[in-house]
Amino acid sequence: MSALRRLQDKIEQWKRDHEALKLQNAEFKSQLENLSGSQNEHKTQAEALKRELEEKDLEIEKIISQVETLLAQ
Repeated sequence: MSALRRLQDKIEQWKRDHEALKLQNAEFKSQLENLSGSQNEHKTQAEALKRELEEKDLEIEKIISQVETLLAQ
């Protein structure tokens, strides 16, 4: 096999490898975007749960205050 033919074969292999890597890179980007979106959803959910917990804490404080007032009478 001539050196020119070997070089052409090598270039063709590099082109195929390059295309495969581009596809894999696009897939990784898509996965990263999905993970980022999922992370934002979890963050939003965590913030909502934190607000709910704070509201429940306020309700508990109010009930404790009412109980203390009743016991003081």
